[in-house]
Amino acid sequence: MSIEYLGLSAINGPLVVLEGVQDASYEEIVEFTVDDNVKRLGRIVEIYEDRAVIQVFEGSENMSLVNTHTQLTGHPMELALSEDILGRTFDGIGQPIDGLGPIVPEKRLNINGLPLNPVSRKYPRNYIRTGISAIDGLTTLIRGQKLPIFSGNGLPHDQLAAQIVQQASLSDGSDEKFAIVFAAMGVKYDVAEYFRRTFEESGVSDHVVMFLNLANDPVVERLITPKVALTAAEYLAFEKDMHILVIMTDITSFCEAMREVSSSKGEIPSRKGYPGYLYSELATLYERAGIVHGSKGSVTQIPILTMPNDDITHPIPDLTGYITEGQIVLDRQLHGQSIYPPISVLPSLSRLMKDGIGEGYTRADHQDVANQLFSCYAKVGDARALASVIGEDELSPIDKKYLVFGNAFEKRFVGQGMLENRSIEETLDIGWQLLGILPREELDRIDTKILDQYYQETTVDLVQEALEDATDM
Repeated sequence: MSIEYLGLSAINGPLVVLEGVQDASYEEIVEFTVDDNVKRLGRIVEIYEDRAVIQVFEGSENMSLVNTHTQLTGHPMELALSEDILGRTFDGIGQPIDGLGPIVPEKRLNINGLPLNPVSRKYPRNYIRTGISAIDGLTTLIRGQKLPIFSGNGLPHDQLAAQIVQQASLSDGSDEKFAIVFAAMGVKYDVAEYFRRTFEESGVSDHVVMFLNLANDPVVERLITPKVALTAAEYLAFEKDMHILVIMTDITSFCEAMREVSSSKGEIPSRKGYPGYLYSELATLYERAGIVHGSKGSVTQIPILTMPNDDITHPIPDLTGYITEGQIVLDRQLHGQSIYPPISVLPSLSRLMKDGIGEGYTRADHQDVANQLFSCYAKVGDARALASVIGEDELSPIDKKYLVFGNAFEKRFVGQGMLENRSIEETLDIGWQLLGILPREELDRIDTKILDQYYQETTVDLVQEALEDATDM
């Protein structure tokens, strides 16, 4: 028999304190009744002897020390799950908000998940195609990987996320089941509507599960949203044998919510005011990606975070980089040149890329083309720096070709239309066309047999035509 507690001991923002509790446990869900009619949920975040600190999901407005009844449920927060969640839209704590009624659960799972035994993990191999050349060609996304996007305020990460949702698919010819779990944290209403409308108009909604936490929703909800989304992803992947891509935006909002709640609890802050357990909280989310032995499904993550002041050494991107297998970095300078997506190639990488591309996965020349494009684009920076000192006219012929290659690479390879969905073959063919701008002897990262098969010198007319096509997009 559950006990109902009358009144509260203290209220501090989204946190309330209840004294005299018995048999309470950490992360246990609590039901509040305010003024005998308003129902709210909370979870226990701290216990000391008979004193429990509870986070209230909907906020503590209109709650007082005397008008609130509290009941412990005896279990952690659980999410009702079945395959019917596909095509549905939920709020930040998993309640349907699309007007289609509640989910009839096949199963209820603890949203905190269970730690995966590292021995049970299977090494990721096959790739996921996004249709975006700068990702597919140079920082390939592998099933079971966690590959974050480092962005900044005002950069088009929302458009990029929407494009990935619309275009993402398993490798060509695969008949395996694929779906996307999309979680938005602290987004404005118009951004949430943009995502919802874009997915509906493009016809991908039927294989997308959306969890939306809006900017005006309680801050505590923001801490739950990614856990709820990942629980849904794990259910579809490991219970229904589907390959799931989880896109979470914006992780910075999640961390800001954590800092706010930590401050309310009176905890000693660490770097930039964030709690000392920021690393472990991020790891708890990111490490829920992967492939498990004995399961046909996989969970792949693309967390998106906005770097405050574009500072890649800020604690959030810094700690994220330690946990994840690479990063995709968006560049403000490329965005200022109207290049979309403004992916900065040189600081971006995918550490698992080498094991999921090449013959049998993408194409035999993929790794060589990627290595050569990286190498040549790095030399473009040197040529531009030299041109800024002595002038472009004084450059050597080869340096001038590198300048042409750099402009063509940014506009033709990195840049593409928001509705342009490129196959891996198209991406690699564009790469070869750009490498043809340079003399064959400059291509020292490619095997001679592959050079003989694919290399063709690109004429000035083809370069000009490619740049004009890129400008028109």
